Order: sequence, then structure tokens, then C-alpha cells
Amino acid sequence: MRRTPTLLAVPVLALGLALAGCSSAGSAAPADTTTSSAAVTSDAMASTVLQGTFAGEGGKAVSGTVTITGDTVTLAGFATEEGPDLHFYLANGTDEQAVSAGVRIAAVSTEAAQTFTLPAGVSADDYTDLVVHCDKAKAVFGAAALTR
Repeated sequence: MRRTPTLLAVPVLALGLALAGCSSAGSAAPADTTTSSAAVTSDAMASTVLQGTFAGEGGKAVSGTVTITGDTVTLAGFATEEGPDLHFYLANGTDEQAVSAGVRIAAVSTEAAQTFTLPAGVSADDYTDLVVHCDKAKAVFGAAALTR
């Protein structure tokens, strides 16, 4: 005698097929994960790490270190003389002309440890210095030459 599927059998059959699909996707997941990990590792390795040590300019005192990895800027032991309207600039040099041609990336904080993100589309690889600049007085307080 032949049995016809009941309404209950259809959802059970669909669930079985769905689980079978999940298990084949599950077996593919480790390969995808490995590929993703390799891609992330490659991206991390492709990100240039730039470092520098701040020095004062024009009689101003600026100290500390900077590390730039990808678009993340990390300052440690940072200190600067107070000034109105201080900002960090990525520039190719430390004179006024270089700062004007550079990119303002963040306001200066009095915190010794700071982390901030570069603006979208800005690559630190295109610049040689991280400059502490007083926009109001048009004066460079100090800078860190960036090296690989």
C-alpha cells in the first residue's frame, strides 16, 4: 500500500533539506574563515606602521611619541606647551607652508595618552611629519618626523 505525504511530512522534509544545506555551508565555512583570516592578515601586514618622537620647535616644548598604524594614530607620553587653537597636522615638513599644504587631523588634547582616527581618505604614508600647530598664531609648536 502506498502512503501519500501528509501535511506534517512536508515541513519535516523541508527542515531536513534546510539542515542539509546548513551542513554543507558549515563545511564550507572553515575554508571561508581561513580565506578571511588570510585576507585580514594580509591587510594588517599591508598597513604601514609609522613612528616618531616629538621635539619642540621655535622655543616651544613638545614631547612624546606617535605610532600610526593604518588610520589609527596613538600618542604616548605626549605633552606640549599650552596655546590657543592647537591642532595636529600631517604635513611634508614643519614650516608654515608645509602645514598649510598638509591635512588637519585632530585638536590637541592635554592627555598624555591619546588615540584618534585619521579622516576618511587620508593616508599617513603620504606625509613625513605629524605637526603640533597653533592655528590662531600660525606657529609650529613641535613635530614628530614619521619613519617606517
